[in-house]
Amino acid sequence: MSAFRGILTGFGMAKIKDKEAKDNAKMEVVKAAGLDYHTNQLPAHKKMEANRASAYNQLTKILGSEEAADYFDANGFITGDGKDVERIQAMLEDKQIKPDAFKNYIPTENYSDRYNQRQTDFESRFDVVKKTFDMQGSGIGPSTINGLLTKPAGDITRTIKGEPGSQVGPVVTEGTPDREEKIDRSTSSLPISAFYGAKPDERGVETKFENIKKNVVESYGYGESYTTQDGRLEFRLSGAKRNEANAHVALAENFSKNRPDINQIEAATLAKQELDRQVLTPYKIIESSLKDMKYLPGDGQTGKAVLGNISQNIDSATTMVGNVSIYEFITDIYNNDLLQDGAGNVNKAVFDKFVENLPVNIMYEGESLKSVLQNAHAMQYFNRFQ
Repeated sequence: MSAFRGILTGFGMAKIKDKEAKDNAKMEVVKAAGLDYHTNQLPAHKKMEANRASAYNQLTKILGSEEAADYFDANGFITGDGKDVERIQAMLEDKQIKPDAFKNYIPTENYSDRYNQRQTDFESRFDVVKKTFDMQGSGIGPSTINGLLTKPAGDITRTIKGEPGSQVGPVVTEGTPDREEKIDRSTSSLPISAFYGAKPDERGVETKFENIKKNVVESYGYGESYTTQDGRLEFRLSGAKRNEANAHVALAENFSKNRPDINQIEAATLAKQELDRQVLTPYKIIESSLKDMKYLPGDGQTGKAVLGNISQNIDSATTMVGNVSIYEFITDIYNNDLLQDGAGNVNKAVFDKFVENLPVNIMYEGESLKSVLQNAHAMQYFNRFQ
């Protein structure tokens, strides 16, 4: 063998070995992917599809409509995470689904179509692995899928029967012919709100707020509730906690009105936290900013909250909390942080508790800041503190 031929042979062998090394490396990657496919990806995918099918069946029974279940699946509400039914029920907790809301709903595709598309997408991610190892398909069995097909859409027109003509004496009434009417069917592009019923009537809202009051009053020891002879719910509030109770109820009602995702107990709990933040925390901040100044909140009977010694007046215009005066600190909270009513004014119940907690010995221009704030509130001098 010539030297040149030996070089070519050596070069060829090197190329073969290099290719073998690359092929082996590729095979190791494919093997790792195959292991992950069997141990992680496939079981997770099967579980997700089983969860989807289970949620679909449960929602069909709960809502009494396979069309409803199909709507939620087609619009991404059913994800297969095992919490679909709970999540959808929570979303609809404070809504009213119209009677037969989904009866005219026509899906643009059915469960089987969506399932097959998900299978195609999933399996395409593992094409190389599947070809190499001839793996079985993924997902759930065909019998399950066949059991989840949406019902036929139904007719898109209906016949309205006419009225026959008649004659009573000389008076002749002409009849009306039969006519066809197109059924206005919904499509999958409609938002979920399209299937909600009308909002509860005012009496329903009133009852809801009465239950919130009852929960707050009885759970937090403000007093007790009772029913009058004419069926109204009333409350006996203790004098010492009357202002606190009214402010707590006002905040709980506000949470319930603006947070449909929470129940009445959660509204009461959040309201208590917010109540303390609005009417107590500001004075605790002042206390921590001043040396040897113990803060005592108002007790609801004497209403005399005190900072330090009651005989020691504190000038709100010159005494500082951080880089602002106490006067600026208190009036800024009044103007911007306290609960407001529908007209943009500070809610009276929250204000009454806020000012009850304002120490009587904090002064402004020779007068108790408490009185200054009460007068301004009564005269609706909102956002006018300069």
